[in-house]
Amino acid sequence: MSTIITGTGSYIPSITKYNKEFAINSFYTENHEALKQDNLEIIEKFEKITGIEERRYAPVNITASSMAASAAVLAIQDAGIDPETIDQIIVAHNFGDVIKHTIQTDAVPSLASRVKHTLGIKNPACIPYDILFGCPGWVQALIQAHAFMQAGVAKKCLVIGTETLSRVIDSHDRDSMIFSDGAGACILESKDDGGKQQGIIGVSARSYAIDELNYIYLGKSYFPESDSRIRYIKMQGRKVYEFALKFVPDAIKVCLETSNVDITDVKKIFIHQANEKMDEAIITALYKLYGINNAPLDVMPMNIKELGNSSVATIPTLFDMVLKSNVAGHSVASGDIIVFASVGAGMNINAICYKMP
Repeated sequence: MSTIITGTGSYIPSITKYNKEFAINSFYTENHEALKQDNLEIIEKFEKITGIEERRYAPVNITASSMAASAAVLAIQDAGIDPETIDQIIVAHNFGDVIKHTIQTDAVPSLASRVKHTLGIKNPACIPYDILFGCPGWVQALIQAHAFMQAGVAKKCLVIGTETLSRVIDSHDRDSMIFSDGAGACILESKDDGGKQQGIIGVSARSYAIDELNYIYLGKSYFPESDSRIRYIKMQGRKVYEFALKFVPDAIKVCLETSNVDITDVKKIFIHQANEKMDEAIITALYKLYGINNAPLDVMPMNIKELGNSSVATIPTLFDMVLKSNVAGHSVASGDIIVFASVGAGMNINAICYKMP
C-alpha cells in the first residue's frame, strides 16, 4: 500500500503588507539600542537577503484554526472524499489561535479538534490532534500520518499547516518583516498502486537540541520600555543560516538514498520558504554533495517573494499553488520525483521523497 496525496487546498490571507510599510517602525537591536541605519536602507538590505517584497496577514476575525478549516475544505473537495471517512486530522502549528491585538496563544481545545468541529465531522473514530515541530511541522505530520498508514491504523488523513505569525512578532525587531500568515492542507490516502511505488517512498528527520535549542525562541521586545512579561518570536538569524546550510543538505541526501533516488531524478524540491538566499544556498550545497556544481535553476519553486515566511504553511501552500498552476514556470506531472524539506525551531530538520501518482 502506498501513501498518496489525493487533494490539496490553501488559504492565503487577504491583507497584503508591503515592505515600504515598515518604514514607520522604530527598530532596535537585541541590546535595546536603536538601529543607526535609515529604515529604507534596512528594508532594502532585508529584501536583497530574503527575497521578500510583501507578505500576507490574516484579517482581524480570522484565526489559525479558521484558516486551517478553510484550507481543509478545499483539500477535501479536491480529493473528492466524504469528510466522515477521515481517520485522523493532524494540524501543525506553533502558537495556536492568537486573537488579534493579543499575544496569548490558545491551543485548548486543540486546533485539530476545532477544525473537526468546523467541518462538522461526527465520526468519533476520526482522531484530531496537533503537532508542534517548528517550521518543519507540516512535513513531520506527513511523516507521522504515513507511519500510521503503513501500520494499517489509518487509511485517510487530513494534514494541515497553519500559522498567524503576524500576531507574535515584535514590531521593533527587523526580523519581524520575515514572517506572515497562511494555511495549507492535504488529504493523504493509503492506496494500492499496483506495485508502481508511488506517493511517499522515503523520509528523513533530524533533531539538534543542545547548542542549537534556542536559535529560534520566544523573547521580550527589543524596545527598551517594553513590558518584559510579554514574549515574541525571536531568531538568531546568522546561527540559523549556518545551521541550515550545514545540516539540511545532508538530511535531504539521506532521504534520497533511503528512497534509492539519485539527485538527477528529482524534478522539484519544495523547501520551506524561510529566506531566499538561504534556500538557494541549501540547494546549491545539496547538489555539490553529488559533485554537481550548478544546481538546475528550475528545481526550486518559490513564493516567498509575495507570501513571506508563514512557517508550517509555506510548503503546503506552495505545493498547492504549483499543482494548480499558480507559480509561473513550475509544474509537476505523474511519475515526477519531488522532495519536501524543511528546517526550523527545535532545531529540527526533515525531508520526504515523493513520487507523483
